[in-house]
Amino acid sequence: MRLEIISKYPSGGAHSTPLLFVHGAWHGAWCWDVHFLDYFVQQGFAAHAVSLRGHGKSEGRERLRWTSIASYVQDVEAAAQQLPNPPVLIGHSMGGFVVQKYLEKHPSPAGILLASVPPRGVLATTLRIARRHPLILAKMNLTLSLFPLVATPQLAREAFFSERMADEEVLRYWRNLQEESYRGFMDMLALALPNPRKVATPLLVLGGAQDTVFHPSEVEATARAYHTEAEIFSDMAHDMMLEPRWQAVAERMLGWLTNRNLAGA
Repeated sequence: MRLEIISKYPSGGAHSTPLLFVHGAWHGAWCWDVHFLDYFVQQGFAAHAVSLRGHGKSEGRERLRWTSIASYVQDVEAAAQQLPNPPVLIGHSMGGFVVQKYLEKHPSPAGILLASVPPRGVLATTLRIARRHPLILAKMNLTLSLFPLVATPQLAREAFFSERMADEEVLRYWRNLQEESYRGFMDMLALALPNPRKVATPLLVLGGAQDTVFHPSEVEATARAYHTEAEIFSDMAHDMMLEPRWQAVAERMLGWLTNRNLAGA
């Protein structure tokens, strides 16, 4: 399986611990390349973002509908194995779910979850979609396609972005959105939920107060499951790495890594 991996390196020596970013549903490695990769490279990290199979420029688009979360975990494993040292895993939304599953069996110096699917899965989110957009949910299940949920810029804004995001920016990012795995959705609904008791890796759990996908209470429940406390950004929606105040998120991540002695040479 050929995977797209966007890699960037600092001009001088890099920290010994690399960063590996894992995108969420409908996205690809591109979402980390807008701001985060360059930011962390400037802080001395080697920063890598993988497009899971069927996403971005990775292979597997023709089989995406039935791709499992376990396959996405294999992709993260393959990307991590190419790095000189075990990376810090950073996952957004579905990517956070994949990171949780990866950490059940793989050691890592640390992990960061941004607006992540909680260990209990996406049932609560699905019920909210059913109330807000019953016809869209029906279409998703009839066609076995998740794209109807983000099929217009307006729907993408509702799902991912705060009112602070300019319309032209929403349109720019919407044009990069793509189909997502229906099997992956079923795995996150009930078939392959994470087991936090199997995860020993320290985690930083971040969320947005304006997130309509995973509410702050769900982010806080995720943190409790991993014996830590969530940090909620008051003016942030779901796509924390693209929101206008993305740098506040990146700075918090950097501070946490520094406190864990993961930002040294």
